[in-house]
Amino acid sequence: MSDTTPIKKIVLTGGGTAGHVTPNIALLPRLKELGYEISYIGSYDGIEKRLITDFDIPYYGIATGKFRRYLDVKNLTDPFRVIKGFAEARKYLKKIRPDVIFSKGGFVSVPVVQAAATLKIPCIIHESDMTPGLANKICIPSAKKVCCNFPETVAMLPKDKAVLTGSPIREELAKGDKLAALDLCGFTANKPVILVIGGSLGAASVNKAVREALPSLLQDFQVAHICGKEKMDNMLLHTEGYVQFEYVKAELKDLFAMADVVISRAGANSICELLALKKPNLLVPLSAANSRGDQILNAKSFESQGFSMVIDDDDLSAQLLTEKVTELYFNRQTYMDAMGKSNQMGAIDTIVKLIEECVKK
Repeated sequence: MSDTTPIKKIVLTGGGTAGHVTPNIALLPRLKELGYEISYIGSYDGIEKRLITDFDIPYYGIATGKFRRYLDVKNLTDPFRVIKGFAEARKYLKKIRPDVIFSKGGFVSVPVVQAAATLKIPCIIHESDMTPGLANKICIPSAKKVCCNFPETVAMLPKDKAVLTGSPIREELAKGDKLAALDLCGFTANKPVILVIGGSLGAASVNKAVREALPSLLQDFQVAHICGKEKMDNMLLHTEGYVQFEYVKAELKDLFAMADVVISRAGANSICELLALKKPNLLVPLSAANSRGDQILNAKSFESQGFSMVIDDDDLSAQLLTEKVTELYFNRQTYMDAMGKSNQMGAIDTIVKLIEECVKK
């Protein structure tokens, strides 16, 4: 870059869960390639701080408070934390002087986006779920563009702001080594593989149904099971054709390369990874009793677009799981063809183009 070329600066924000951080991480290689000076604003010690430390990016922590729709004593103190976070974010933004903000949501993003609005810094925000969460609802009026994952979400957003982008997926996920995964799991190459992903904390109902279904599943399949921290079943440790992992990081790309079909929860980032990799999938969304219902809506959208089969958590049983996953395997090409025609692919290209347009203006 020549001395006369002005440095382009971007601040990324988002946190509270890994899902509010990993799409930001997916953008890093392309932003660095384009010469951006990147900073991150998150909470003092949230998951985003742990995830970002690996990437050699300046990190600024701010106070955060949660916006609750229910009665809680913290509703009395958290507004003051948000005000403090706003002041801290404004101070950091004045120091960094970014050209643009990209926000992945979560409550930490609210003071950052609001502070940016007072400083006339353009913001692009991304909503993962089909219905915008409360933090993003607060931020939408201040945003230049709102990126989303589902066609149905576009109708819920201001017409001049909504862009169907899909979710940025780490490019290395597409570069897995099937043979390395077969070796890791001790599997044979001539029997299909089911990959089970329960989310970072595991999924008790999915884990239970998969384990109960093993006698029938293992007749036709091998099963690699990411079951969550401290969710291993020691009684099944030496079961032929079945392997358990509490958590995987670098090996995930290899496990994806090996998998013929995937059983998963329906978190937005997880299912967008399955879409990007064109992996036929059976989704078991979290029940409405255990969430705000966003996973159910995400799963229904993917089902209606022909990307996924779905079992309601309340209906989940070993027998139904075996029937559905077997049906999915034999019809897998239909699902792969549908995913191949999706316009929710190439999210990194689409989002970076929006970022570049903001910077030029």
